[in-house]
Amino acid sequence: MFARDVDRMASFYAAALDLAAVDRDDEHVLLESPGFQLVVRQVPERLAARIRITDPPERRSGAAVKLVFFVPSIEDVRLAAAEHGGEMDASPKEWTFRGWRVWDGLDPEGNVIQFRAPAA
Repeated sequence: MFARDVDRMASFYAAALDLAAVDRDDEHVLLESPGFQLVVRQVPERLAARIRITDPPERRSGAAVKLVFFVPSIEDVRLAAAEHGGEMDASPKEWTFRGWRVWDGLDPEGNVIQFRAPAA
């Protein structure tokens, strides 16, 4: 995942998904759990200057990809998002799909992401 603010994005995803930062350098942070890895990589400087990030994040819904993450608790993700610069959609946006509670939100840079937790 490319990011303008690598540290902020890595902090958000580490907290929201309970990932550990296992490697980093000036351009990337590698986050992982036993069955998943996420690399947060610095957007090249020439492109970063054109990206406008707001607080709270402005929805960037024109992306070609929407990441979906399976988590134990939507409530825990809500707390992590609030503490680390993300935002969950306001109620009543939750729905149920194939046995999962589903909720959309934004990461700190406005990318639309989805979280799914067991419905029961």
